[in-house]
Amino acid sequence: MNNDKLILAILLLPVFGALGILLARRWPNLRETVTVLTAVSLFAGVLQLLDPVLAGLRPAVALLEPLPGLPIAFRVEPLGMIFALIASGLWIVNSIYSIGYMRKNKENHQTRFYVCFALSIDAALGIAFSANLLTLFLFYEVLTLITYPLVTHSGTEQAKKGGRVYLAILMGTSMLFLLPAIVYTWHIAGTTDFRAGGILPGDLAPATVVALLALFMFGIGKAALMPFHRWLPAAMVAPTPVSALLHAVAVVKAGVFSVVKVVVYVFGFDILSGHTDWLIGISCFTIITASVVALNADNLKRRLAYSTVSQLSYIILGAAVLTPLSLVGAALHIAAHAFGKITLFFAAGSIYTAAHKTDVSQLDGIGREMPWTMGAFAIGALSLIGIPPFVGFLSKWYLISGALAGERYVVAAVILVSTLLNAAYFLPIIHRAFFRPAHDDPHHRSGHGEAPLPMVIAIVLSASGTFIAFLFPDIFLRLARGIALGGTS
Repeated sequence: MNNDKLILAILLLPVFGALGILLARRWPNLRETVTVLTAVSLFAGVLQLLDPVLAGLRPAVALLEPLPGLPIAFRVEPLGMIFALIASGLWIVNSIYSIGYMRKNKENHQTRFYVCFALSIDAALGIAFSANLLTLFLFYEVLTLITYPLVTHSGTEQAKKGGRVYLAILMGTSMLFLLPAIVYTWHIAGTTDFRAGGILPGDLAPATVVALLALFMFGIGKAALMPFHRWLPAAMVAPTPVSALLHAVAVVKAGVFSVVKVVVYVFGFDILSGHTDWLIGISCFTIITASVVALNADNLKRRLAYSTVSQLSYIILGAAVLTPLSLVGAALHIAAHAFGKITLFFAAGSIYTAAHKTDVSQLDGIGREMPWTMGAFAIGALSLIGIPPFVGFLSKWYLISGALAGERYVVAAVILVSTLLNAAYFLPIIHRAFFRPAHDDPHHRSGHGEAPLPMVIAIVLSASGTFIAFLFPDIFLRLARGIALGGTS
């Protein structure tokens, strides 16, 4: 199969997988087997595109052209390859985890869950492989709509309220800001195709550049830049596998991916030079403010949610600094955050499943009953703090190096301060789990042990990814450097 047809096969595979899941709804074992096999097949298909992309090829295919000069088309370049590898690879791990979680917690509507999950991954891959702004926008909107049933999965009033916030902010920002930005880009550039060095004319007035950049950055609400971040903590009402999807696999990664894609392939470094100070300021504010909120949150999933808001702005910051090193750091942090944060959410779900505990203040001594879960939590936390030998150290190294290369000393200082805040809200959890005696309160369960085996396997796999990516970062680094080359004309 040639690479062009392979792109279409990859995009169709989760759709057929979703159909197979639906047909197998009466037989849970078969349904879940279809889910895992589809995920494995998808990752294998994405891997087949890796060597051609690393070799400098850019496989592409167009489907149709609903408007003259505006095709729905796909093209695989280094940034999209990183996103596709993360989304397809972590779907396997998340599927294994979901089997244990959904069964043990006796969740309703499990078939709907697996179908929507498969279609969400498909939408994420459509975003990853998008060749132009129109294609990206269409799949971006599909991803919002198909994840809404996952956010409201439990059907409670709280879940419905969280779903309304989720939908209102993400649809509102994309329609009010992102769509006008795309239309105006088409108007002034005559194309929406992504192109190395950008597509915008070099004689744009500075005020126009800043205004258009603002429309894009706030229109991509999935990147959770303040003040359009509230959808993310609101969506924590969803089951933990969905939280992992939102924070690590698809939704927020679609946001920061789109931010980097727009900076590199719509604007380019040259036209943005001197016009990103405001974006750097908002990103720094988001990093510090969200970290402080996380520091004061007792609910574990809320702490992790605001940690995500903060960590996403590292990626936006790396793109806004406009140096090759900072862009490499931004691309690496997409992967580092994915491995680390999915591990942390898996741990939160395992704690809830085994011990029915949701708050940090309830976790005293739990590491002795759940050593695999809390050991993996410690690894994910240390990676996001930026401690070697975990991949978060590498991404922060490049981010700080890029800031120093661009003489952005305040940016480097913000990253260092936020690293201390990361430690301040993660390390006490580890200390509680392993170094404090268990609660004597009779309302707290003891003797529960680990969560079901599929959940333990998944969390060990995701935690191992943070270590393996540190030891063998070559693929991500080669792809990230290819992205950095695309920022200049």
